[in-house]
Amino acid sequence: MNSLLEVFQRPDFLSQLVVHVELSVVALLIGVAIALPAAIAVSRSPLASTIVINIANTGRAVPSLAILALVFPLLGFGFAPSLVALVLLAIPPILINASTGLMQVSPQVIDAARGMGLSDGQILGRIKLPIAAPVIFAGIRTSAVQVVASATLATFIGGGGLGELIVLGFQRNDLAIQIGGSLTVAMLAIITEVSFGALERTFTPKGLRIARKHRGK
Repeated sequence: MNSLLEVFQRPDFLSQLVVHVELSVVALLIGVAIALPAAIAVSRSPLASTIVINIANTGRAVPSLAILALVFPLLGFGFAPSLVALVLLAIPPILINASTGLMQVSPQVIDAARGMGLSDGQILGRIKLPIAAPVIFAGIRTSAVQVVASATLATFIGGGGLGELIVLGFQRNDLAIQIGGSLTVAMLAIITEVSFGALERTFTPKGLRIARKHRGK
């Protein structure tokens, strides 16, 4: 236990933790900024949405390490190449869920909104996005957890983060350092999962929450 506590007191522990969080947060924000508008853009066409979802599903099938390996020859070592790789990992789950959620909004509801005189922008902001919000946030949550976990691999292309601590533990055959780094990444992933789960519940419209409870009964 003392050896594990010493790991958290290392001079480089905090800096590696900060880099890991920075990589994860920035990659997720960029992923949302790319994937959500793309999903909105194709949401009017079922064919375009289906194509985008299939492409994103193909992207999800590519392992994290493979994406890092593909980015390295093009962009080299460092924070920026690692960020690009993590953004590529962040986009598919958000894009899939956002496209699916927007497609699932009932056409009857949209027709009723048009009948009330709402513009396309108002229908999107007041009808589609609130109804699709639970599915969209589920995608963001999945993406966030995946990015936090995959950021550990950024150390292999010089991106820094907690992966450096884990690799150092392997190099020195020091179990305490390995466990310290792995445990911190696991805790970050759990915190991310719980936090985005709370956000998902917060942004789910009250009517949808009530409907879910009734269906659960």
